[in-house]
Amino acid sequence: MQSPSPDDPDQLMTVVATGDRAAFEALYDLMAPQVFGVIRRVLRDPAQSEEVTQDVLTEVWRTAPRFDTNRGSARGWILTMAHRRAVDRVRSEQSSRDREERVARRDTDRPFDRVASEVEHRFETAQVREALDSLSDVQRQAIELAYFGGKTYREVAIDLDAPLGTVKTRMRDGLIRLRNAMEASS
Repeated sequence: MQSPSPDDPDQLMTVVATGDRAAFEALYDLMAPQVFGVIRRVLRDPAQSEEVTQDVLTEVWRTAPRFDTNRGSARGWILTMAHRRAVDRVRSEQSSRDREERVARRDTDRPFDRVASEVEHRFETAQVREALDSLSDVQRQAIELAYFGGKTYREVAIDLDAPLGTVKTRMRDGLIRLRNAMEASS
């Protein structure tokens, strides 16, 4: 068999398919710059582009027997393989970044002790109830309507049929007594 032209990827590929290392070296020298160029345009990172170029050309060596000249040119087959591999790398990198971000978000959510939290909440609730019990009836009514009922001063005044100024005074005095009671129980 005559030796293939070192400038014809189709001829070189046919010989590479038989396992000829010299033909692969010639094919490598011919195609590596083009493969690198295609990959570099997709990846933009020279180091990653070199790595993927090596992967693609290694794949060419391994899969050369599957190349069919009737389905297209060797150059087209190799460059298509290069482009696909580069796109796969981009997707893999994005997947990896997404996975790392999910893990980072998950790790920043600090777990808490639900039992301790519930005990603390119940203790605080009991403290507030006890402090509310220390208020006069009119103070407690005004505060409960405003803070637990979500009403404004004006609405509390209407509900209690009391002047607005009186309601504000009752609430201010009641909140002072609540604060003092809560500080005393802490």
